[in-house]
Amino acid sequence: MEGNVRRSLDEFLAARGPGLIAFRRDLHAHPETGRAEHRTTRAIAERLAAAGLDPVVLPGGTGLLADIAAAENSSYPERTVVALRADLDALPMDDEKDVPYRSTVAGACHACGHDVHTTVVLGAGLFLAEQARAGLLPGPVRLIFQPDEEGSTGAKDVIAAGGLASVGRIFAVHCDPRLDVGKLGIRSGAITAACDHIKVRVHGPGGHTARPHLTADVVYALGKVVTELPAMLSRRVDPRSSLSLVWGRISAGSAANAIPDEGIAEGTVRCLDNEAWEAAPALFGELVKSVAGAYRVTVELNYQRNVPATVNEPASAAMFATGAESVLGPDGVMPTQQSLGGEDFAYYLDCVPGALARLGTRPPGGADGDLHQPSFDVDERAIGVGVRVMVATALTALWHGAAVPEPPGPPARGSLAGAAEGER
Repeated sequence: MEGNVRRSLDEFLAARGPGLIAFRRDLHAHPETGRAEHRTTRAIAERLAAAGLDPVVLPGGTGLLADIAAAENSSYPERTVVALRADLDALPMDDEKDVPYRSTVAGACHACGHDVHTTVVLGAGLFLAEQARAGLLPGPVRLIFQPDEEGSTGAKDVIAAGGLASVGRIFAVHCDPRLDVGKLGIRSGAITAACDHIKVRVHGPGGHTARPHLTADVVYALGKVVTELPAMLSRRVDPRSSLSLVWGRISAGSAANAIPDEGIAEGTVRCLDNEAWEAAPALFGELVKSVAGAYRVTVELNYQRNVPATVNEPASAAMFATGAESVLGPDGVMPTQQSLGGEDFAYYLDCVPGALARLGTRPPGGADGDLHQPSFDVDERAIGVGVRVMVATALTALWHGAAVPEPPGPPARGSLAGAAEGER
């Protein structure tokens, strides 16, 4: 990033940094879960409008888009739109921190850092809008503030509303409490996993535990399903795909001496390989029936698609790294591992090239934390770091996107070979 832009960004953050931290704390104190992000949407829209932008709320009433036009009457070649994405929703859990900005809403908490993501993209957008007014923005930028990432529907809403129209590349950051503040983790290829929901229900005539031979032992059959399915996957699927099944809920019966007539098990299926992910529903149907069939029970499988794997396009990942290095230095950017967590940013990458990076939020020397914990918090210096990274990445992508007549086609999201080739 050019020195004069860097100096302008330094001045912007010196003046606006405390206000951005206050904005994040306000969001943290007033969290809203998926599809209820009305206050959050209004707060963002007010600040964007005050900066001279024209935010457009999505049809569902939460989430919004805002375009920053390139400098007028400039000599810059035509460029496609670069999009920066944030997610607005909180998690349905209580906040257990003892801080002044602790959640004031029972059963809602920003325990995944979406308040930070939102503040970072807002800050980057406000700076880029200043650059545009000064005639210094070389191309158009779209700010995407989506609802309901945790419910895996918000990205689809944005796409359905035309949020990717004219977009050539898209970028996002996600908080990483295992990475020091001031660092950015990036990789080419798969960075998060596909994540699906599985529910197995078994039925059969129950009865007294003294006479199990006269029943279809639902509890025993369910136990076999729960224990054997994960083991069977290791012999039916290429281990490089990282297809895994972890159960989170098992329920059957209410009395110790009665065999119930129904049992339920629910869990999540995660996968890093698209080919294995596409085949998973049929495979699980076959395996469940083969295990339960020996016990005279009727079995029902409900396999619900959630999100595909997020696979960073190599050129976009390189732009992210280049932009981040220009503001953080070469030691500020590092490779990051694949995660089996799910992210609906994957839906954008099915449509246009782009990349997701991990923003360090751990105080240097601090203990590792984790997401989706009621005590989750961040080192707020990560906000300024995130703004710098997103601004630098957007400008890097704009300069690389000169004279591109049409957005590139969607990247391949699938094979094991492709994922391996993308690793650094």
